[in-house]
Amino acid sequence: MEKLLDRFFRYVAVDTQSNEESESQPSEAKELVLLQMLRDELRAMGVEAELDEYGYVMASIPSNVEGKVPALGFIAHVDTAPDASGKDVKPQVIKDYDGSPIALKGVPGLTLDPADFPELLAHKGETIITTDGTTLLGADDKAGVAEIMDAVQYIVEHPEFPHGPIKIGFTPDEEIGRGVVKFDVKRFGADYAYTMDGGELGELEFENFNAASAVVHIQGRNVHPGYAKGKMLNSILIAQELIQLFPVEQRPEYTSGYEGFFHIVGFKGTVEESTLTWIIRDHDRAKFEQKKQLVQRLCSFINDKYGAGTAVPTIKDQYYNMREQVEPHYHIIEKAVQAMEMAGIEPHIQPIRGGTDGANLSFKELPCPNIFAGGLNFHGKFEWVPLESMQKASAVILNIVRLFAES
Repeated sequence: MEKLLDRFFRYVAVDTQSNEESESQPSEAKELVLLQMLRDELRAMGVEAELDEYGYVMASIPSNVEGKVPALGFIAHVDTAPDASGKDVKPQVIKDYDGSPIALKGVPGLTLDPADFPELLAHKGETIITTDGTTLLGADDKAGVAEIMDAVQYIVEHPEFPHGPIKIGFTPDEEIGRGVVKFDVKRFGADYAYTMDGGELGELEFENFNAASAVVHIQGRNVHPGYAKGKMLNSILIAQELIQLFPVEQRPEYTSGYEGFFHIVGFKGTVEESTLTWIIRDHDRAKFEQKKQLVQRLCSFINDKYGAGTAVPTIKDQYYNMREQVEPHYHIIEKAVQAMEMAGIEPHIQPIRGGTDGANLSFKELPCPNIFAGGLNFHGKFEWVPLESMQKASAVILNIVRLFAES
């Protein structure tokens, strides 16, 4: 069998960064390179697999046990975040990690230091995979992709392993909130599914943020600065004023647990006009709606001060908290807990401070909690993943399959 680490390296070598400014699906044609690879690898293993026009790979393994067994889906996304480059990824492998700072050798002086990232110390003695400091790693979510493919290979090569119907899904554009917009749940054919898209070993999540984006256009008035008195409205300064109106304590760097936030992620501006982009997050639906209303009120304040049409917000919902859709099927959470315990893992049920394809799938009537893929520090140059966590994630997939087949 191909080793899990080798498989992971092949996948992170493919640049699959999604593009939030694109209107196509997939948002970047380069995502299809990996999606085609996955389709072809599944077929080479004897698994029926298709890649459709929207960039969804769907594969199916028929049951090998008698009786009615729920069809289980396992899903991961291939795209990497727009926040950092995913091109020419050069992973570093640190075997038998000793707890010291890890030099990211592509950038002199840059280190992955347990003083900043104490989670590293929980993985002393393990094999740590990092970036070289010039790109992100892509463990979000190519670790999940590799874990699913590793489990599929095991099932195919061990016909004695008991399993019901298994459905495999790989998606584009999760990082820009459009991962399963056109995903055909009926065609996929699963009764329940799991996304392999969580972080640290043991994470199990069926609550996530409600999410929206807020784009605010600021219209200024540009005149020659030598004659600007009483006439110029500098959109950059107005935009700065608007930013300062947002509650400081609700920035992501000051929140945790169930606390929501406003996170400014983009600012483009000239004197004449500026565009600002926030993401809005909250687990509580009522507080989520209040946050969106606050954006409207702050823009109204700017308009009252500088004139109608100065600040024009466009707010779009992206996904909602899956809890209300998953909780009525709590046995799928219990199966995942048992599967982790069988692998010697202590489960940690917690809310996702983010979102997954599983959130939108759950609202498409496919209950879909999220399981750890093992990586940490996603979306940037400090991303890392322990090989042992990836191996245990693959084992959890197999344990879930066996538990459903034998129940």
